[in-house]
Amino acid sequence: MSHDDKQVLQFLGRDLKNMVYGQENAIDALVAAVKMSRSGLALPDKPIGSFLFSGPTGVGKTEAAKQLAYSMGVPLQRFDMSEYMERHAVSRLIGAPPGYVGFEQGGLLTEAVNKQPHCVLLLDEIEKAHPDIFNVLLQVMDAGKLTDNNGKSADFRNVILIMTTNAGAESLSRPSLGFTAKRERGDEMQAINKLFTPEFRNRLDAIIPFAPLSEPIIVKVVDKFLLQLEHRLLDKKSKPNSHRHCVNTWQKKVSTRKWARARCTA
Repeated sequence: MSHDDKQVLQFLGRDLKNMVYGQENAIDALVAAVKMSRSGLALPDKPIGSFLFSGPTGVGKTEAAKQLAYSMGVPLQRFDMSEYMERHAVSRLIGAPPGYVGFEQGGLLTEAVNKQPHCVLLLDEIEKAHPDIFNVLLQVMDAGKLTDNNGKSADFRNVILIMTTNAGAESLSRPSLGFTAKRERGDEMQAINKLFTPEFRNRLDAIIPFAPLSEPIIVKVVDKFLLQLEHRLLDKKSKPNSHRHCVNTWQKKVSTRKWARARCTA
């Protein structure tokens, strides 16, 4: 591990918590897993880390992946797995079989990793992917590489693989305390165990749960996005009074919770 890597990892938890609100436990688990994988103790022929982020929509799962990539100084490669629900869509990821249209082009997934072998690879809503894609991911998590239908291999050993799921989110629709919280966490894990095979789960470095956001945290998230909106408007040379008026109007017309959910990515 280089000196720069050590410095990044030293402050990784702090940096992520400054950008992803209300998910201290999830970030602690993620940082611990990343540090373990970068310590030299992990198996060499595997991705840096393979993680499943679970939890309701709009609580910071995708944002955590984005901020992890930013903090690690690597690009984010994102795939919406709802676009790969059909069997024929698998060929878009790993290339068409010989004799089929597009055979020469290669797959989107293998091409993306070949172009940017050091990256955070985000597969959003993995539960929506066709079952054949899970066989592809088993190869990635097992051997740290993927061979497409052209016979071309992509090296995943420098990739942080993050998959998100909403499985069990209904049981976590509202914050809870004590025994109820433990029971709902158990319900979430039961849903995950039902949806994902043992072969898949056993190859993950960690399943990291993201909790529902409390009202104060939602307000903080909204403030963050409003500030980003102001900066974008200023970049477009919008008059300060004008964009402040728009922000105030939106705050009055749209509830905090709805606005936060509209702006947050899962």
